Amino acid sequence: MISEKKWTDRLFDLFTYVLLIFLALMCIAPFLHILAVSLSATAPSMGGFVKFWPIGFNLENYRKILGAPAFQSSFLISLERTLLGTSINMLVLILAAYPLSKTSQEFKGRNVFMWVFLFAMLFNGGLIPTFLVVRGLGLMDTIWALVLPGALQIFSLFLMMNFFRDVPKELEEAAVIDGANHWQILYNVYLPISLPALATLTLFAAVGHWNAWFDGAIYMTRAENYPLQTFLRTVVVQLDLSRLMVDPNALAQLSNRSLKAAQIFVTIFPILLVYPFLQRYFITGIKLGAIKG
Repeated sequence: MISEKKWTDRLFDLFTYVLLIFLALMCIAPFLHILAVSLSATAPSMGGFVKFWPIGFNLENYRKILGAPAFQSSFLISLERTLLGTSINMLVLILAAYPLSKTSQEFKGRNVFMWVFLFAMLFNGGLIPTFLVVRGLGLMDTIWALVLPGALQIFSLFLMMNFFRDVPKELEEAAVIDGANHWQILYNVYLPISLPALATLTLFAAVGHWNAWFDGAIYMTRAENYPLQTFLRTVVVQLDLSRLMVDPNALAQLSNRSLKAAQIFVTIFPILLVYPFLQRYFITGIKLGAIKG
């Protein structure tokens, strides 16, 4: 029998809905403001009149940015870095998490590796030693300097390992009886079941690579090798808009605020485009992989 809600319960539900709607609007408002500024004319943008709706709608800012060779180059570098780096992250992650998900009897030396990974997660070598290693290996000004130092995300490794440990042992035992080896068990049993965790950690890795800017500033000595976020910093923080266009007259006719807003929105758009397809796995992947120790 379903009992009718009390007025206090309804009041609490109303408060919850109002609070969640308010928080959602607070999250969406900055994106709407950036989009409106990027689509506005020069005078309203420079005067600070644009709020959440463009004034004097035009696409000139996007034409200038997307047509700038420096922006195109940095965008392609970030795209290459995200695809290559995420693939390496997930490959190393899966190959490390699978043996660590076994017991000490099944995998001799497991506890030693666990302590090594735990120590490496809590204490790293530091910026200068890492820089010296990258430079000593001849990786400066290459894409490998952006993807190899962070090839294994240890926090994600623990999540993936715990998710693998949740896979029923009966499935693995049945595969062993059928004559499957470890590679076949990993590919045919563990990976299909672990799709929520894989999607979640793939999103973590992709967003991390796409948003990273500091390593580009450290390991890239030439501006033409900057990834997109490092390039964006030179424009937004250092106010170097000259790299977006060659013609000074065109620069004078456009708003600095609109150009920056357009570039910021173009930068975040790929992640906004990908996230809805992975969002349904997000909560499930984190919850199921974060229970066991």
